[in-house]
Amino acid sequence: MPRSLRIEFPGAFYHVMARGNRRETIFHDDDDRRFFLATLSEACAMTGWRVHAWVLMGNHYHLFIETPEANLVAGMSWLQNTVTRRYNVRHQAWGRLFGDRYKAVVVDGADTYHYRTLADYIHLNPVRARLVVPKKGHSVLDYPWSSLAGGWALPPGKRPQWLAAEKGLERFDLPDTVAGRRRVVERLDRRAVEEEIEKCGMPVLVEDVDARCSHLRRGWYWGSQEFADKLRKLSEKLMKERKRSSRAYRKTPQAAAHSEEQAKRWLAEGLKAAGLMERDLPGLKGSDPRKLAMAELLWKRTTVSQEWIAKKLSMRSAANVSQQLRRCNQAKKQAKLSPEMQKFLKMAKNAGT
Repeated sequence: MPRSLRIEFPGAFYHVMARGNRRETIFHDDDDRRFFLATLSEACAMTGWRVHAWVLMGNHYHLFIETPEANLVAGMSWLQNTVTRRYNVRHQAWGRLFGDRYKAVVVDGADTYHYRTLADYIHLNPVRARLVVPKKGHSVLDYPWSSLAGGWALPPGKRPQWLAAEKGLERFDLPDTVAGRRRVVERLDRRAVEEEIEKCGMPVLVEDVDARCSHLRRGWYWGSQEFADKLRKLSEKLMKERKRSSRAYRKTPQAAAHSEEQAKRWLAEGLKAAGLMERDLPGLKGSDPRKLAMAELLWKRTTVSQEWIAKKLSMRSAANVSQQLRRCNQAKKQAKLSPEMQKFLKMAKNAGT
């Protein structure tokens, strides 16, 4: 049976959730959580994503993501595969870390009600899981592994660049000040006290609501009926395109700015800055500073695979690319680059930040 279509378009918002394989633990300690957030930061740098809210639980995570480019699938593929690989290395494990396909609910992020409801649902997850117990005097701010404690309640200079906390506060009509940040915590604490633990932060749906509409646990969209109609028309268009191009469509990240098209442009510009032609690459060692600089840029700032990089830079194999990047001292290698190459790399790494 074919998988359901992922609806991707520029400026889309998603509620993304993934669980551990067989619902097993994916975050054993704080280091696992820090590794995940570091990897999420890399994914955002590659794709241009902005994360509006997040929470890490024991065996699952929730993300509220905005994708300026139509690249959810490419970014999530990289994120989940990289987290799994790093988890297996750290814990000397092997095989799948996550269970079934990650869930991605398309969200009407432009609508205040649906934006606020999803943000609260995510931030109140530790209450529903009884990790925060209001009757014991706990505050939602006491749970450190959410975007509330990890961003919304912090001053701008202490937040990750990829976290859109200032936009979140704005959606709640709160200023990004000490008083505004305190008010968002106080409001969530009131909800935690006033609502039943199992339903804390859950939206109330009327009986005649569209069955496809998510209640943030099931369903495929979270938004108004008008929003659903727009998605239906878009999905019909995407289905027609997929039928026309079949396999090619599924492998194409729709020319996103940080995808293969961007990688090709940077490769051409980087070779020019380095004073190289493509025909020169096979004669250069894999450890050549110019090759390594380009390999690092493409791996960290786009979603192309190491196989793609190996082929384009004549670096033998994906394993060779991975090995060279692990071994190299980028600071020393960059010092050997021409001023033109250094200028290009600085421009490329700052693009979209």
